[in-house]
Amino acid sequence: MKKYSWLALLLVVAVCAVLVAGCGGTTTTTAATTTTTGGAEATTTTAATTETTVGEKIVLKYAHFTGGKDFPGRQLDFWAEEIEKQTNGQVEVRKFLGGTLLTAKNMFDGILEGVADVGISFVTYEPGRFPLLSLNDLPGLGYANSAQGSQAFFDVVWAHQDLDELKDFQIITAFCTEPAHIQTINKYETLESLKGAQIRTAGGPKVLEALGAVGVGMPQSEIAQALQTNVIQGIMTSREVLLDFKYAEKIKYVLNKPLGNVSAIVVMRKDKFEALPDNVKKVILDLAPQAAKVAGTALDQSVKESLEWATSTEGVSEVDLSPEEDKKFDDAIAPVIEKWLADVEAKGLPAREFYKKLQDAGLKYK
Repeated sequence: MKKYSWLALLLVVAVCAVLVAGCGGTTTTTAATTTTTGGAEATTTTAATTETTVGEKIVLKYAHFTGGKDFPGRQLDFWAEEIEKQTNGQVEVRKFLGGTLLTAKNMFDGILEGVADVGISFVTYEPGRFPLLSLNDLPGLGYANSAQGSQAFFDVVWAHQDLDELKDFQIITAFCTEPAHIQTINKYETLESLKGAQIRTAGGPKVLEALGAVGVGMPQSEIAQALQTNVIQGIMTSREVLLDFKYAEKIKYVLNKPLGNVSAIVVMRKDKFEALPDNVKKVILDLAPQAAKVAGTALDQSVKESLEWATSTEGVSEVDLSPEEDKKFDDAIAPVIEKWLADVEAKGLPAREFYKKLQDAGLKYK
């Protein structure tokens, strides 16, 4: 009879332990070697008493304005997988891609309004909102590729999260494209030859205008048709698009002259981040530099594959400037950099100091 009583007692204890673990709370184990699993955590004790707090399930809505196959999307996939893994499933990331929740134009306001918990966009998509961060889009920083630029940009942003332009946000990560290149239907190899050429740009510093070309703003969805109908003669952007969007079927020349970046930040609303459990916050903070490196490395690999395909399959040629022409380009662009810095300084911000920090960070990862 005592045997059955002990069995019944053990059964009751086991049921209670399962109920506690499933509902969150604290479980205590004291067996010689016992494993307690519940929610997002598991602990094993040996001849000792261990107390484990089980976290409640957290769902984070992550908004991205593209379909997620691009390099920011690969960074998103890495981050989502890692946070779920490193919190043992305590955090679930729900992805809202293709602008289904927030678009590039309303991403940051949408995060502040609680439409999404995490969001990504490029800083120059909302002109004037991030005056210091936008300096990373200027030429002259010395970035050779996305991995270098992304890690440099991340380091400087991470060290300056007290900037007024970031006061409502927690930076989740930050990264940038490789320097933009002029990619055209016809061959341009001198400053003079670029005059009047209609080139699509994502915005930001007026580099094309300084070179005598005409910058044309249009959404990505219209570029292929505009190239086909000669509405534009080319694009200024990073070179993975030759393959990703098959622009190399029309574009045949890539000018080997880096002309500035497009910089992205991933953010949460600060109070939303602060309300998270400490263990989750730690994972997010630890992942931040890793995500920046993943983004940059992913884009550089895409650029490599894109150029190999474009040159071998579509007959695309890379055009090198002569030393004399290269200097002409630099001289033409210099006033653009100066004006941008002066405009930011006019707002009472340390533009030149911040720009120099970006340059110095770039040297660290050269």
